[in-house]
Amino acid sequence: MMLVLTFAFPCNALCPHCPYTNSEIRKEYRDAPYMPEATFRKIADETGPYGAFLRISGGGEPMLHPQAVPLLVHAKSVGCKIGLITNGSKFDEDSTRALLEAGVDMIEFSVDACDAETYSRVRAGLEWETLVRNVGRMVRLRNELRSPSKIVASAVNQTGVDVDAVERFWVETMGVDYLIKRKFLTWGVNTELTAVRSADPAAYIEAGEVPCPFIFERLNIDTRGNVMVCGYDISANTSMGNVNSESIRDIWHGEGFRWYRDQHLAGRGADVPLCSGCPDWRYRSWKHNYWKVVDHSEQARLRKLGENDDFQSIAETARGPQT
Repeated sequence: MMLVLTFAFPCNALCPHCPYTNSEIRKEYRDAPYMPEATFRKIADETGPYGAFLRISGGGEPMLHPQAVPLLVHAKSVGCKIGLITNGSKFDEDSTRALLEAGVDMIEFSVDACDAETYSRVRAGLEWETLVRNVGRMVRLRNELRSPSKIVASAVNQTGVDVDAVERFWVETMGVDYLIKRKFLTWGVNTELTAVRSADPAAYIEAGEVPCPFIFERLNIDTRGNVMVCGYDISANTSMGNVNSESIRDIWHGEGFRWYRDQHLAGRGADVPLCSGCPDWRYRSWKHNYWKVVDHSEQARLRKLGENDDFQSIAETARGPQT
């Protein structure tokens, strides 16, 4: 359903909650700072016919990739759905218009704040005025073009951040479609910080009793084309294959993933070394997830475009053929 791509490792921010800020992982990828064009195109071409989501995120800011816009446009042209996660600092009029005209499905701005002072702490290295300007332009052009792109913001629910105020600012004042309230996750790195930084430690599922959704829904690929078991393994300690030399279909249906899924379905996930040590398993939900965000933000987008006379035809197009 989704391929999470580490598209770029370089970043222009030093966010204190980011596992890459708090680790040496980026240094380990000095030889592969960006996903090569050939690797990305192979991924897009293989998954486009299935309408899979390419989740463009990873260890840095995706829009720093020198070929970001043409590659995302290509992926849309071959049938992929695109979910771009960005800090919002590197957009201009041309790149904004190109992504909206291509119909990039979801553009998610990681904001984490609703004022300049808080933003300077939680998004160190970035400029508040730049973010507000770029998000405002994205929303305005999306509405003018009546693009199918959904525009959302996200905030990590952490100490020192009022996520409800963040939601009001970005949804009501700035006009984005939805605000994602994220848990403060360890990603295998931030374990010590979680206890003092998380403002919402409540679990979604009982880890060890409910199978983890990630191994059934997502495939994670780094800039070298290596496939990891799940998003918790951002250090790529596991290797399920390489998309440069194998088909994604063969990797996804291969013996490696089948073994992990069988263990979880049999109630033995907690016996798997990688899974037993994962403090984020309890925050993986089968219901409170990316698909819920897609649905809610699409409904909001259609309501906004409903101010136009042809709202009904837009809505019918978005829903697709009805049976």
